[in-house]
Amino acid sequence: MKKLNLKDVTQYVEDNIGTFHQKRIQSLDKLKLKEILKRKNPYLFKAKYMLTAEQIIRGFVDAHISSNEETIFGDWLEGLAKYICDVIFSDEVDSKAASTGIDLDFVRDGKRYLITIKSGPKWSNNNQINQMYSNFKEAKRKILTSGNKLEIVFVNGCCYGKDDKPHKFPQKGPDYLKLCGQRFWEFISNNPDLFTEIINPLGYKSKEKNDDFLQSYSQMINKFTKEFTSDFCDENGIINWDKLVRYNSASGKV
Repeated sequence: MKKLNLKDVTQYVEDNIGTFHQKRIQSLDKLKLKEILKRKNPYLFKAKYMLTAEQIIRGFVDAHISSNEETIFGDWLEGLAKYICDVIFSDEVDSKAASTGIDLDFVRDGKRYLITIKSGPKWSNNNQINQMYSNFKEAKRKILTSGNKLEIVFVNGCCYGKDDKPHKFPQKGPDYLKLCGQRFWEFISNNPDLFTEIINPLGYKSKEKNDDFLQSYSQMINKFTKEFTSDFCDENGIINWDKLVRYNSASGKV
């Protein structure tokens, strides 16, 4: 196990954080008003007493941003975790992960750890949990077939959050460790303070990156508001709720 140099981590963050901001903007550029309106609940808009096109537009654009950013940044954090693990366990990492769904595969203290990384602790429903179990079982099968003699330990690593009962003993799946927040970052780096030390580099040029995003966001709001007003408001600027609901929910083409 090698020692992690925080300067290397800072440099990695500064070199790669731009990818997160670029994907935020790209997610806005891909939005289509008519496609979003088909997915949103028009009754909710009415129940919340929304009277202007801009209120409706901001409502679903902001909801999209919140959900999408969580996913984008979660993926980015997973990349950071993989980088750190590659540095620390460069001599013990299996560059070819054991199986689908296994993000990290390395040997530590005489045990082989197979890790699936998630952003936070509340990432799963029953189907996703079962898929994780299936990935773990398949990975173990492949490793045993290859003649591995080491004890295999499964880990669900979460980049943030808490779980004070890391040892999981499910009835229908293999035993595994769920390491969240500080426990996870310390596990892959052997540094108990890494979970706080990585926060400052994330702000690298964040203001100018966020200014670029706000420019795209404002343009999107204006564009969609104009389009919505043209298609779903009458000549007096009043929302035609009947037309909106029919577009969203009527049978056949509208």
